[in-house]
Amino acid sequence: MRILDLSGGAEEGITEEVSRFANLEHANAFARAYVRDSVERCRSPGLGAREVMEVWMQFGEDAEVVDAGEEGWRSATEIAGFAEHRARRADRDWRALDPRLGDAGGGDAEDGDGEGGAGSGDDA
Repeated sequence: MRILDLSGGAEEGITEEVSRFANLEHANAFARAYVRDSVERCRSPGLGAREVMEVWMQFGEDAEVVDAGEEGWRSATEIAGFAEHRARRADRDWRALDPRLGDAGGGDAEDGDGEGGAGSGDDA
């Protein structure tokens, strides 16, 4: 699974590669929650869905599940809905799904307002 920097600050857009998922479902759930959190971090009071998308596309982070073909989660299928509807805390808690945190059950599951991306540069 790859985390992509949409601001263009990372080489080839890849800021991090995450591995050690239990299965494809786990990787898909992590990628979805990670992107959902990124969209929420781009949301500001008064912004409509279109403006949230514009901010996310300039400053957010995307994720892609690699080597999974059609079964891998892609943000393109849900991103408009993410921008339109505010996420619940549980929908954006990628930390609870993060395989880099070992058996600790996801570690620090803060409200999601902090920057993501802690961890190693493991292969996807």
